[in-house]
Amino acid sequence: MNKSMVGIILMVLFIHHTGNAQQKISTQALSPQQESIVPIAAFTANGDQINLKIALNDGLNAGLSINEIKEILVQMYAYTGFPRSLNAINSLETVVNERLQKGIIDSLGKTSSYQPFNEGKFAFGKNVQTILTGTTAIGAPQKYVPVIDTFLKEHLFADIFSRDILDFQQREIATISALASLSGAENQLRSHLKVGKNIGMSEAQLRGIATIISTKVGWKEGNVVMLFLDEMFGVTSPKNLEPPTHANALDDGLIFPKGEKINNKNFTGTVWLQQLVLSDSLNANQVGSVTFEPGARTNWHYHPDGQILLVISGVGYYQEKGRPKKILNKGDVVKCPPNLPHWHGASPNHEFIQVAITNIQKGTVVWLDPVSDEEYHQ
Repeated sequence: MNKSMVGIILMVLFIHHTGNAQQKISTQALSPQQESIVPIAAFTANGDQINLKIALNDGLNAGLSINEIKEILVQMYAYTGFPRSLNAINSLETVVNERLQKGIIDSLGKTSSYQPFNEGKFAFGKNVQTILTGTTAIGAPQKYVPVIDTFLKEHLFADIFSRDILDFQQREIATISALASLSGAENQLRSHLKVGKNIGMSEAQLRGIATIISTKVGWKEGNVVMLFLDEMFGVTSPKNLEPPTHANALDDGLIFPKGEKINNKNFTGTVWLQQLVLSDSLNANQVGSVTFEPGARTNWHYHPDGQILLVISGVGYYQEKGRPKKILNKGDVVKCPPNLPHWHGASPNHEFIQVAITNIQKGTVVWLDPVSDEEYHQ
């Protein structure tokens, strides 16, 4: 085990002690393509090129076309600035070329159709803004500096939003994810969450954005989105209870808070994730506490650079492809070999909590088929 991995484990132990307007409203969660937009926009916004390249690969693998990703990055310049957008475009070109060298040919996708703006750009943009926000009112900044309102309507809402490579929902997923990853953009984040709801995004979809931000970008950023969504959908805590804090979460015997519920097709049953350490330019390891309710488990999957599991509590299962299933108990440590399909999760009658330490230098997890009930119980 390398020194950085040992350091991560010691740190964990230390913590122990200290759509557009015409689209119908959906009741479904985000599609895999929509999910992949979230980290692309978020890492573009915060300038994390290492994780952005991983997110770009994941987006292409999920079925986003090259032109759709290009359009996301064009959208980003309006909300994060040219430097972030141009850096991200450079990363996209690098990723596409690297994939070509590996023999991966990604779909270029459609190009934008021509928009004549017969009624004029300002009127067209005003109409788009009204569709998105539900109002024709302008804010104080536009009143104080009217030219910015012209730029918003003629350039952002006409020139950019008229490009039909992305629909309105895809654009708002990208915008919400970017704003959540920027400090000082809370008012704009609130506004765009309302826009998302206004153009037909379901509560499940909006909370899905928050969950992905929590698990892939940062739990603080995702938590802010969740709090704003609670406000928007009228979800309140009992008045006699204090807002949950990290300390309160530890009072019920947990080492770490349960975090956010995972809402994707890579797990069976109810699973929660609290992200503890995110990879960055100095450290390629990610650390997360994962709580499996009884009977819950991962899909078959593998890690290009392997993984280490520390069993914190409960009784769980671990199985590598072609090998017998192992029973895991508190204190067990599992070293998952690189590129070897495996699954893990809770036993039928016990909750199971693990800390997963994953090196992503060679790539993120590759998800495979669900674990069948027959495989689970054998």
